[in-house]
Amino acid sequence: MFLPVGESLFKKIREEVWSVIRLLLADDHPLTRSGIAAYLEKEQDMALVGEAGDGEEAWEKIRALKPHVALLDIRMPKEDGVAVARKIKEARLPVIPLMLTSYDAQQYVVASLRAGAKGYVLKTATPEELTRAVRVVAGGGIYLDSEVSRSMEGGDFTPEPLSTREREVLLLAAKGHSSKEVAQELFISDRTVQTHLASIYDKLGAKNKTEAMLLALKYGIVTMEELLE
Repeated sequence: MFLPVGESLFKKIREEVWSVIRLLLADDHPLTRSGIAAYLEKEQDMALVGEAGDGEEAWEKIRALKPHVALLDIRMPKEDGVAVARKIKEARLPVIPLMLTSYDAQQYVVASLRAGAKGYVLKTATPEELTRAVRVVAGGGIYLDSEVSRSMEGGDFTPEPLSTREREVLLLAAKGHSSKEVAQELFISDRTVQTHLASIYDKLGAKNKTEAMLLALKYGIVTMEELLE
């Protein structure tokens, strides 16, 4: 059975906290926005609580409505989606940014994830892929569109190899598990998990779990298939 990253955690969260995932959709093209909205509203475990046509409106509605997940286009008038994601992060709002865009260039992906986005989906994705991404990020996981993950692979730089244990720690962390949960899964201490993470960041030149996962994909250390197991 195919189980996306974070879906098991999402089910737990939905059962204990959320009856539905509250969504805000920000896109400056009315026809695109209405089409996406029409599909999302069909999902029983999702509720579209607001829409925005530019970045400033998106930020105002995010602060007012406190959605669980904010679907953000990158190129919008007044303020782009990356800037909105960064504001969410800096304000420490309990809102998860998910980028929904036409741009698959690496610089946009990296900028989005560094700004706090937990997912990146192209507008060429199927409706099923979009709702899967929403559920994954809502469950604490990280979701990259398959086309995006392929574009991130490769590169001339060869980082120091990760140990088998470090790969295990990174994969579990990327799937949304806390350090405590990783420790329990691998039968090691929390301190050992932190030591492994520090080593992973050093080897990859990463600052956090999201950036480490992204760089591990880029250098072929892990594959998207492993993240989706």
